[in-house]
Amino acid sequence: MQTFSDQGWYTLLVGLAILVGLVGIIVPILPGVILIFGAIAVWAFLTGGATAWIVFAICTALLVISGVVKYTWPGRKMKDAGVSNRAVFLGAILGIVGFFVIPVVGLFVGFVLGVYLSELHRLRAGQQAWQATVHALKGVGLSMLIELFGALLATGVWVVGIIVA
Repeated sequence: MQTFSDQGWYTLLVGLAILVGLVGIIVPILPGVILIFGAIAVWAFLTGGATAWIVFAICTALLVISGVVKYTWPGRKMKDAGVSNRAVFLGAILGIVGFFVIPVVGLFVGFVLGVYLSELHRLRAGQQAWQATVHALKGVGLSMLIELFGALLATGVWVVGIIVA
């Protein structure tokens, strides 16, 4: 069994990487889930033992399940609300462009503008296009909450794993 001083340095670095990953989910600049997954994998490898690998397996399952739900549930809700896939795609493209054009808020502004313009072109009615844009924003928000929930569950399992391992 390792002492805290042996594993303390890399556990602290893994914790910081997980924290950055959680921020990356809320502020979609960093690949949050990938950072969390990688950090827990490094921790499991460096810690070793059955407990660490069980923690890693549970965290992986939680992150994968939340990833699947993140794309299916909000997508179905947006489809039911009449938001086209093209609008979401164009919103994402303009969001990426906006990210580089307008610091800090460009991703959000670009996404909203892309969805609205796409739906305005498709529906030819400003009010309906705005309603579709609001539904798309709700879908994106729900998607982020699902991803954050899965990441927080995985982080909680990791913390328990630290205590037990």
